[in-house]
Amino acid sequence: MKTSVNERMVVGISGATGVAYGIRLLEALRELGIESHLVVSKAAQMTLALESTISLKDVLARADYHYSPENIGATIASGSFPVLGMVVAPCSIRSMSEIATGVTTTLLTRAADVTLKERRKLVLAVRETPLHLGHLRTMTALTEMGAIIMPPVPAFYAAPNSLEDLVDHFVGRILDCFGYNWDKAKRWDGPSKRNEEP
Repeated sequence: MKTSVNERMVVGISGATGVAYGIRLLEALRELGIESHLVVSKAAQMTLALESTISLKDVLARADYHYSPENIGATIASGSFPVLGMVVAPCSIRSMSEIATGVTTTLLTRAADVTLKERRKLVLAVRETPLHLGHLRTMTALTEMGAIIMPPVPAFYAAPNSLEDLVDHFVGRILDCFGYNWDKAKRWDGPSKRNEEP
């Protein structure tokens, strides 16, 4: 597979609920021919066992490269390793907070910190509700640093028929941030004729 900066992306899956987003993103990247570099946090491995019938081994197999969250010497921990950017989906509040402070304890948060310092695109699918003022201020700080805070909000206007449709739509919106058009995501094309006035 080609390895130019425009065809390589880091994916982090943290311990928040919603591992389906990260898994589907890996599948979409493969369909688009984008090389994926994956790190799954220890907490995410626990969440995976609760939320999915897919094994960790099968999740890792969906990535071109995968790393232990404790491997701080991995290529994605260095700014000299060129990538298009990074997505953390889902992103826990703890991971978000570590990234915001720059005091990182895992490869996932270190890779995100590197993404920011190299002025690359970082998308954080923060999955938490409700949010207190500290969370909101942390999101503001990250936005000021250049990150994109992108909570996985369901798009009911797309008339989804399943949870998979909702996941696909959100993954498509993530890919939009990087300039990729993924045809599995249904887009808004105006109101249907049945809703128009005569």
